[in-house]
Amino acid sequence: MNVLLVSVARIVDLAFNIYIFIIIARALISWVNPDPYNSIVRFLHSATDPVLYRLRRLLPFLQAGAFDLSPIVLLLLLSVVQQMVVSFLYQLAH
Repeated sequence: MNVLLVSVARIVDLAFNIYIFIIIARALISWVNPDPYNSIVRFLHSATDPVLYRLRRLLPFLQAGAFDLSPIVLLLLLSVVQQMVVSFLYQLAH
């Protein structure tokens, strides 16, 4: 049972890390004018837009003119949740 929970904790940690990198890639491509029909750009938008949209609706002050701070806030929130969930799973395993 301990090995199973440690494995689940590692998989959850990896999933969080992958999504964090997807958000960073999305933020980086927003600095240039990417082709909206590119499959990678469409994937990045479809993977992050639902979460970013909800965050922007919840906290409208994150969009100040041309600056969109919602990816930064989302990265911070994900990091906190990741630490809490993974720590909880490791504690459960031991």
